[in-house]
Amino acid sequence: MKTKLTHPIFKVISECATEMNVPAYVIGGWVRDLLLERPCKDIDIVGIGSGIDLAKAVSKKLGNKYHVNVYKNFGTAQIVYEDYDVEFVGARKESYRSESRKPIVENGTLEDDQNRRDFTINALAISLSKNNYGELLDPFDGLKDMEAKIIRTPLDPDITYSDDPLRMMRAIRFATQLNYVIEAESLKSIAKNKERIKIISKERISDELIKIIMAPLPSIGFKLLFDTGLLHFIFPEMVALHGVETRNGKSHKDNFYHTLEVLDNICKTTDDLWLRWSAILHDIAKPPTKRFEHDHGWTFHGHEDKGSRMVPKIFADLKLPLNEKMKYVQKLVLLHLRPIVLAKSDITDSAVRRLLFEAGDDIDDLMKLCEADITSKNEYKVQKYMKNFELVRQKLKEVEEKDNIRNWQPPITGEDIMKVFNIRAGREVGIIKNAIREAILDGIIKNDKKEAEQFMIAEGTKLGLKAE
Repeated sequence: MKTKLTHPIFKVISECATEMNVPAYVIGGWVRDLLLERPCKDIDIVGIGSGIDLAKAVSKKLGNKYHVNVYKNFGTAQIVYEDYDVEFVGARKESYRSESRKPIVENGTLEDDQNRRDFTINALAISLSKNNYGELLDPFDGLKDMEAKIIRTPLDPDITYSDDPLRMMRAIRFATQLNYVIEAESLKSIAKNKERIKIISKERISDELIKIIMAPLPSIGFKLLFDTGLLHFIFPEMVALHGVETRNGKSHKDNFYHTLEVLDNICKTTDDLWLRWSAILHDIAKPPTKRFEHDHGWTFHGHEDKGSRMVPKIFADLKLPLNEKMKYVQKLVLLHLRPIVLAKSDITDSAVRRLLFEAGDDIDDLMKLCEADITSKNEYKVQKYMKNFELVRQKLKEVEEKDNIRNWQPPITGEDIMKVFNIRAGREVGIIKNAIREAILDGIIKNDKKEAEQFMIAEGTKLGLKAE
């Protein structure tokens, strides 16, 4: 089968390979995505011989305008051509030791190179040699697997997964991204080899997990991770959400599957990774806060507060950034019940002001999370909540226009208070500042400097202070 290669880099590589008398192929993900009509900026080139020498020849033919990055230890070289990342490697065969995913590498043939690929859909190659330019080489029926939407390993899956356990995560990631099914023997093999994931670095695992989370329907991946037992090793806090307990005829919902519904729901409205993480973690503290009360049944009091406090450890364990992204997730987990409480009751301006004050610019994301959190099968209930959320949104808009509370800056600073009462920084300054903030949030005074000054003087007088 001939494949049309339109990108000009392939002609240049072909000319260099012909001059060097070296067979060359484009292989792997770029070929897969070409056939699936998906965009791909990573091009892998295999040369039968030295990939580094081929890369240098290509750079020279391009007028040395593109720098060659050489990685001698790996026998690879890279050229960034326009916005494409082109990697060159010599054909290899690999053997592994049980305690490491780093292979012992030897020179090999194209067949050796295709054998070492993780899945049949990633073992496809297109020839760049002059005599059969554009010919598709498919030794493992990758095309058939594409048509059948199957993820399958070229060789025995036990060998493939045991050799490099990250491939188990990759299998689940591709199944999620492409909405494919993992072939039955391969799925069994992942369950059998799951403990091997322990030799993989947390960073590599998180990279694959993030790709699953960024797929259109991440629940596919999380269900596969759970069913194979991989999730138990990489994210035990999420596994703890699984299951239903019944006492005195009263049951709680399965918070694992509820979380996956919330995650899929939020993916319809956002591509923001951290908002998706907020959906994953919004109920993460339900297991440790679960209690059975005879009058009320199952309760999870304070799960939002405890969940927010669990976020840093989970981020640290998964090697996620411990910066403002983590604080954003903490904030949304902490506040995720607040709009729901507002939607259930008569909405007071004071409650809305406090929510705006605490959520700041993240209020719109918080509302998206809350709307995604409605997973009832009762259509009437869903409609009722959504209608109430619309009222909350309207009220948020009205109060914000009137009071300017979002990202609130106090109209009176600590310096103002010290100057007016001629006092140094201390306890009294904090008391007055807090009193002004609470009065504004409760609607006792407007968010206005003049009103705040009068209130400040009254509060200072209560503390025995005199305005200068």
